[in-house]
Amino acid sequence: MTVTQLTAFLAVVRDGSVTAAAERLVVTQPSVSAAVAALGRELGCELFERDGRGVRLSPAGEAFAPYGADVLGLLEEGRRAAREAAELAQRRLRIAAVTTAAESFVPLLLRAFAAEHPDVALALDVGNRDAVLRQVLEHTADVAIAGRPPARDRLAATPLMDNPIVCVTAADDPLADAGAAAADLRERTWLLREAGSGTRALNEQFLAERGLAPATLTLGSNGAIRQAVRAGLGISLVSRAAVELDLAAGLLAEIRLDDPPAAHPWFVLRSAVGPVRPPVAAFVAFAASGFGGDVPAVGA
Repeated sequence: MTVTQLTAFLAVVRDGSVTAAAERLVVTQPSVSAAVAALGRELGCELFERDGRGVRLSPAGEAFAPYGADVLGLLEEGRRAAREAAELAQRRLRIAAVTTAAESFVPLLLRAFAAEHPDVALALDVGNRDAVLRQVLEHTADVAIAGRPPARDRLAATPLMDNPIVCVTAADDPLADAGAAAADLRERTWLLREAGSGTRALNEQFLAERGLAPATLTLGSNGAIRQAVRAGLGISLVSRAAVELDLAAGLLAEIRLDDPPAAHPWFVLRSAVGPVRPPVAAFVAFAASGFGGDVPAVGA
């Protein structure tokens, strides 16, 4: 089993076809096919099945893929750890954060951490929940800031701070700053983030648990949700951190639900596979301690 085989296999997993994987890796299609076939022969099973013009993972491939990602990710981490130990490269920490966290408290967290650890170079990537979790699982990010972690033994989750959830509506809504049950809102349009977003999953779970199936409108960002709510297009459950300023300015209002969703704290996540590099351990400990005493008000 070689790094080339694993790289080709995971590229096909990510892109869904040999052609796209070859383009990503800047190699020929036959070389990708040969590498994947050789890996399958070594494992003694077929890793992919035909799916139209592309391919999809077989049950065997589904089982093997996380291990392949771990192997390549750990090799890269080992390379960086060796360079850091030899003082050939500045220590670097790759952070992934979900959009809501990145737009609220994460900049404060990074500023505070950088002040105490000026020798660590920080890089931040922002995406929705699915993308952020994938980065940690594939070792392309060292840590992640996200909400509810999945029940996976490949992730280590440390509670970071509270994440209050509010139901927002237009400032001139008759229910603005008033109480209501979810059933009272069944005729409203619910505004949702894109697929893969933790905020979308929160709304969908809330509605499903209460047997509600209202009209929905999908929007691609927190900013779009805020503007749509202000325009009276619908309501949405969002992190208070995402709308704190709009609520304070009277641009949005809150519907105080009689049956609100369960609390969803923020977490700092890292891979539970392999050794923990010193910058990762330092960041997790610093974040969990309350940013060195500089916890922002949005998390209170």
